[in-house]
Amino acid sequence: MTSTKQDFNYAKADFNAVYLGGELLGDAGIKTVPWDIGEAQPGVIEFERRGRIHGQVLDVGCGLGDNAVFLAGRGHRVTAIDAASAAIEQARVRAGDADIEFAVADATSLAGFEGRFDTVLDSALYHTLDATSRKAYVAALHRSTKPGGLLNMLSFAAVPGGMPAPLSVSEDDIRTDLDEAGWRVTELTQTVYWGVAASIEEFIRKTGARIAVDDSGRTQLPVWSVQAQRG
Repeated sequence: MTSTKQDFNYAKADFNAVYLGGELLGDAGIKTVPWDIGEAQPGVIEFERRGRIHGQVLDVGCGLGDNAVFLAGRGHRVTAIDAASAAIEQARVRAGDADIEFAVADATSLAGFEGRFDTVLDSALYHTLDATSRKAYVAALHRSTKPGGLLNMLSFAAVPGGMPAPLSVSEDDIRTDLDEAGWRVTELTQTVYWGVAASIEEFIRKTGARIAVDDSGRTQLPVWSVQAQRG
C-alpha cells in the first residue's frame, strides 16, 4: 500500500501555540519550535559581516530573539517584533540584559513604526504569509523604513530539497512583490537556513518532503538570501 502525502493549510499556522508547546499546524506533529536553534542564523551573521546592518534596525518576526541578541551584541540598536505574544515574552527572558526593544505587532501593517528604521531583517517571516499578505507586508516594511533603507531577507526557496509549496516561494514572486512595494533588489542568492530536525520529523513523513539533515540533527533548508534597498 502506498502512503498519501498530506497537505496542510499553512495560512492557519498557530505560532503562539507552538511557543507554548501546542500544535503549530493542525495535526502535522510540530509541537516544538523548529527554528529554535539557540543561536543566530548563519544567513543573519553573513548579513552583518557584509555591513548590511546599520542605524535603527527592525528584526521583524523575531521569534525567540536569538538574531536580535546577536545584532545587539554587535552594537546595533534593535527593535524586535513578533505577532506571537508568547514568543515576545520568552524572547525578553532569553535576551536578559541585552539592549533590545521588544514589541508584539502585526507585520502586515506595522502601525506606529512609520519612517523609523534604517535596516530591516526578515529571517523566515515572508514565506509564512499567504500571497495577499506578502504584498501588504513588504509594503508595510517600505513605510516603516527611511529613504534608502536596507532590507535583508531569508525566505524558503521553491527549489528541490526545500519546503513544500506554498510555504516555499519562487525567485520571481519575491522580485515582483518587492518591486511593486518600492524595493530595488540588489542581490538574490541561495543559502541555507538551519532548523531542528526532531521538531518536524512527523511533518516530513506526512508531506513526503525530502529535507537534508546534518550530523548535528539540524535541517539544512534552502532559502533565498535577498538584499534590497528602499526607493
